[in-house]
Amino acid sequence: MCEYCGCQALATIRDLTDEHEAAVNLIGTARVAHREGDPGRMAEAARAIAAVLRPHTEVEEHGLFPALADEFPEHIAALEADHRRIGAVLAEAAHGTPTDPSWPRRLLDTLADLRAHILKEQDGVFPAALAALDPADWEAVEAVRTRAGTALPRPAR
Repeated sequence: MCEYCGCQALATIRDLTDEHEAAVNLIGTARVAHREGDPGRMAEAARAIAAVLRPHTEVEEHGLFPALADEFPEHIAALEADHRRIGAVLAEAAHGTPTDPSWPRRLLDTLADLRAHILKEQDGVFPAALAALDPADWEAVEAVRTRAGTALPRPAR
């Protein structure tokens, strides 16, 4: 992922980026499973992506996005709508492999949307946050992260 603006120096953004990278890797897993005709593995990948995105989305929607919403209301609203749409398709696999024959294709389309969404955050939201948020905003974002936790193991830094 990007490193051009310096936002990766902030633990909050670095953690969100790590979650993006995990989701992108899992998107690859789902694509391979689709090519191999394995909807069960696609569903497993969808559940794993949902697990990564659960705390990630909470940090964004309850920490980062509110701090940016006044300045970028349309962009934030669009990103939140993406979260709902992507989450709905992932949720179809929450309890097993969906039996709807259109689901594998819909999942792939949704994962392409997720990839585009990640790029919007990496290239737009994170640099904007670096410029716009003050220390109190970052403390609020960190408080949300503490409550939300993470689905990823945290390496020693």
